[in-house]
Amino acid sequence: MAIRNIRKDDDDILRKKSKKVETIDDRIITLLDDMADTMYDADGVGLAAVQIGVLRRVVVVDDGEGLIELINPVIVYESGEQLEEEGCLSLPGKGGMVKRPSKVIVRAMDRYGNTFEVEGTDLLARAFCHEVDHLNGILFTDKVISEESASIIESN
Repeated sequence: MAIRNIRKDDDDILRKKSKKVETIDDRIITLLDDMADTMYDADGVGLAAVQIGVLRRVVVVDDGEGLIELINPVIVYESGEQLEEEGCLSLPGKGGMVKRPSKVIVRAMDRYGNTFEVEGTDLLARAFCHEVDHLNGILFTDKVISEESASIIESN
């Protein structure tokens, strides 16, 4: 297990679409372990593989209730609405108000190849949506509500 470098906003890879994982092998298991270590080291809630330079559809999330590993995640249900400030490990010092569903259900595979569904509400729903967006080359700054109501905040 290792802590990897998190790619920052000027890195073009963050705008690329990640590829589906076809085979869960030792490289994917190592990737999951390294992603968790990297996320925890950076005090993050979630991390997508693309954020460490790997174009695979792999995500880790922990909203304080324990680590959730998602391989090839797909949001299959969403409801409600929440408007909260978001930030990102790849965009340090930036934040902005983003509208997300208040509840989602995600279908994915675990590290053993088992398909499962997990429900997320509030922060967990936001994290799932944020990380799945990363897999599609979308950054939260693309979804920030108009500058009159919530501009991207640069903090020092």
